[in-house]
Amino acid sequence: MSSTATIERPSNVSEALARGRLGVPAVVFFVLSAAAPLTVVAGVVTTGYGVIGVLGIPLAFLAVAALLALFSVGYVTMARRLANAGAFYSYISQGLGRPAGVGAAWVALIAYNALQVGLYGAIGAAAEPVLDRLFGVSVQWWLVALGAWAVVAVLGLLRVDINGRVLAVLLLAEIAVILVFDFGQLGNPAGGEVSFAGFAPDNLFVSGIGAVLVLAILGFVGFESAVVFSEESKDPRRTVKVATYLSIAIIAGLYALSSWSMTVAVGPDQISEQAGEQSVALIFNLAGEHLGDTVVTIGQVLFLTSVVAAMISFHNTTARYAFALGRERVLPAAFGRTSPRSGAPRTASLAQSVLGLIVIVLYAVNGWDPIVQLFYWCGTSGGFGVLLLIATTSIAVIAYFARDGRGETLWRRAVAPGLAAVALLGVFTLAVLNFADLLGVPADHTLRWAVPAGYLVAALLGAVWGLVLRSNRPDTYARIGLGAESAAAPVLPETPDLLPAAPEQAEARR
Repeated sequence: MSSTATIERPSNVSEALARGRLGVPAVVFFVLSAAAPLTVVAGVVTTGYGVIGVLGIPLAFLAVAALLALFSVGYVTMARRLANAGAFYSYISQGLGRPAGVGAAWVALIAYNALQVGLYGAIGAAAEPVLDRLFGVSVQWWLVALGAWAVVAVLGLLRVDINGRVLAVLLLAEIAVILVFDFGQLGNPAGGEVSFAGFAPDNLFVSGIGAVLVLAILGFVGFESAVVFSEESKDPRRTVKVATYLSIAIIAGLYALSSWSMTVAVGPDQISEQAGEQSVALIFNLAGEHLGDTVVTIGQVLFLTSVVAAMISFHNTTARYAFALGRERVLPAAFGRTSPRSGAPRTASLAQSVLGLIVIVLYAVNGWDPIVQLFYWCGTSGGFGVLLLIATTSIAVIAYFARDGRGETLWRRAVAPGLAAVALLGVFTLAVLNFADLLGVPADHTLRWAVPAGYLVAALLGAVWGLVLRSNRPDTYARIGLGAESAAAPVLPETPDLLPAAPEQAEARR
C-alpha cells in the first residue's frame, strides 16, 4: 500500500461527529447521568456498607473527589490540545506511544461495556417495586431489561443533543428526590443525635480501604466522559474544563451527603447490618418511615429512570470509543461511520445494542442472578478497569508534557499530574489487594484474580495489535490517537511512535 494513499469513503456517511451541538449544561448532564446518582446512592452505597462493612464511605467520596480533581488538572490541559472522542485511548497514545494507546483502547472497551451491560441487571430490581406499587403486577427482570434496551437502542441513533435533553429532565428530578431523601434522614437521626462518624479518618483507614476507594471511584465513573463529547461541544476548550470540574464537585457533594445521612438515620453502629439485610430497599424504607408513601413512590420511579439515564449515557460513551477506534482503523472502518442525518456513530451504536441484547438473553436463559452476577460484578469490574485507565493516563500526561510543555505552567504539566499519578497508583495497588472484598467473594474465588488478569491480557494483546499495525499497516498506525485529524491528509508511515505534543507539529508533519 502506498504511503500516500487515501482511504476511499462512501459518500453517504461521515467520519466526523456532529459539531457544535453540546454546551456545558448538556455535557454535565451526560456526565452526571453516567454517574447515576440515585443508582449509586440506593444501590452502590448500600451494597458498600453491607458487603464491605466500612463506615468511612462519606469521607472516601470526598478523598476520591480531591484525587480526581488533581488528576483533571493535567487531563483537561491535554484536552485543550486535542479534541477526541477516544479520550483515554488518545491521550495514552500521545503520551506513552501508539501500542500502549491501543492496549488502553481494548481495556476501555471492556470496562465501559461491562458498566453498560451491567445496568441491564439492575433495571429489573428497579422496576419491580414500581410495577407492584402502581399496577400490582410482577414482571420478569429480563422483560423490563428488553424494554429499556429498546429505548436506549433507539436513542443511541438519534442526535446527541436529543439524548442530552432527555437526560436533563431525568437527572434534575433524580437529584431533587435524593436531596429530599437526605434531608428527611438528617431530620430524623437515630437516637436523636446527628453522628459525624462517617467522616472520621479512623473509620476509613481500616482493612478494606482499597475496596472502599474503588467503590467510591466507581461512583464517579463518567466524570472523564466530558472529553468524549469534546468533538460535539460548542467550545471544546472551555466546555471540557468546566464540565469536568463541575461534575466532580456535584458528584462529591451529593454522594458524601447521601451516604452520611444514611448513617445518621440508621445509626453508625447499625448501618452495616441494616444495609446488608435491606440492600437497595434501605433508602426507600427510610423515606417511607420519615416522608410517607407518596415520596417513596416518586423515589422508586426515579430510581428506575436513573438506571435508564445511566444506560443512555454509557451507551453514548461506549459507542464513541468504538467510533474513534473505527475512524482510525484500529477497529474495522465501519465503526468509524456516522449517520448522515443525526451525526451519531451509527455502526458503533448498533454494535453496542447487539451486545446488550446478547447479554440479556444469556442471563435470562441460564437463570443467572441479574443483581449480583450482572449489575454488581460487571459494575465493579468496569469501575476497576476505568481506575486502571485513569492511573495510566496520569502517567501519560506527564510524558506528554515532558516532550513539549510550552505555554503550560509547571503545576499543570508536571506537579499536579505527578501527585495524581502517585496517589492513583497507590489506590490501584490497594484495589488489587482488596479485590475479593470489593466483589464480596472469598479470597480464593476465581474472579479475585480473573478480572485484573483479564485487563492485563487485554492491554497486552492490544499493544501487540498496535505493533502488528506498525509492521503491516503503517498508514493506519501513523493515525492512531490523532482524533478528528486522522481523517485528514495522509501521514508518512515512518512517523515516530510518540505523537507530536502540539497540534501545529501534527500539521507540520503532514
